[in-house]
Amino acid sequence: MARMTWSFSPERVDTPDATALRRDYYGDVAGRYFQRALTEDEYDQEMIDDGLGLLAPPTGAFLVGRYEGEPAACGGLILLDAERAELTRVFIRPSFRGTGGADLLLHGLEDAARSLGARRTVLNTRLDLVEARALYTRNGYAEIPAYCSGPYMEIWYGKEL
Repeated sequence: MARMTWSFSPERVDTPDATALRRDYYGDVAGRYFQRALTEDEYDQEMIDDGLGLLAPPTGAFLVGRYEGEPAACGGLILLDAERAELTRVFIRPSFRGTGGADLLLHGLEDAARSLGARRTVLNTRLDLVEARALYTRNGYAEIPAYCSGPYMEIWYGKEL
């Protein structure tokens, strides 16, 4: 039996694969929040001017993960200052969950943060995103005081790199 493999690489946020993954990310997290599917207008509203320009060197990075060549995951990071990088848009398509990709994506994002000079990664999420919270704590993230605020931020995590 052939072993399925993951690969991760930096990618511009505006490629077709990256755009489709970001759209699925918003559909998943916003759909859970609103307890319904998003409308086309809501996708457009959420995806416009959401800091995408920062998800590229020297201010950040965006990774796309492929499972056996198929786009299946994404994640970004943004340098907040000389020491900290914030993880954002960490997402595995539901049909690829449970294949080990989430841990690999997180490690790839941490490596990208180190390469940009960060010594610590931080992130915020919602309490209802229990799978994401389990991923972070499983990988050594601990709850920290709030470092930012916003309507969808309920818990903050950090990790020394």
